[in-house]
Amino acid sequence: MNKSFLLALPLLAAAPLVAQGGAPQLPGQVDASRVVAGTYAVDNHHAQIQWTVNHFGFNDYFGIFGQPTGSLTIDPAKPNDAKVSIKIPVSDLATSRADLTKHMMSPDFLDAAKFPTATFESTKVVATGNTAKITGNLTLLGVTKPVVLDATFTGAGNNPMNKKATIGFHGSTTIKRSDFGMAKYVPMVGDDVKIAISIAFEK
Repeated sequence: MNKSFLLALPLLAAAPLVAQGGAPQLPGQVDASRVVAGTYAVDNHHAQIQWTVNHFGFNDYFGIFGQPTGSLTIDPAKPNDAKVSIKIPVSDLATSRADLTKHMMSPDFLDAAKFPTATFESTKVVATGNTAKITGNLTLLGVTKPVVLDATFTGAGNNPMNKKATIGFHGSTTIKRSDFGMAKYVPMVGDDVKIAISIAFEK
């Protein structure tokens, strides 16, 4: 019998087992029936808020705020009644360079020593399927302005590590930093700031 065929037999025998078993199911699934009504706290070990701004018209650069705190109150039967409250530690900023981080936290931009946190408080939610428009008030540098977040439901289920009911979302919006008094270097450093949010809440 062909030697290479004999060597392949164990692989051929295992193939049906892999196909039948398939990949393990992820704990979080895009399934609204998994959402448990109640108030949730931000999973600040994994939540991230990224901003993007253009530099001199050449390229974009990025920064990430970590460890936000806050809450989500939600009832899957009444999604438009949901309430979101987020506190963003502006002083917990990460960029690709220490000198860039220092400059971004200076009075030229975030003025983190004077304004160490930003906040978002929802005022209206309009849900459609797995997406929603979340209107709220963003306070940055002591200035409060209305913004609208485009949110997408990305999964619900029980976290296998801590056993807590968890809900995840992606969100995005664009703000003008000059609206909040951060006008230094506009337009050389872009006025439009794109914000991308990846966040989970735990019950």
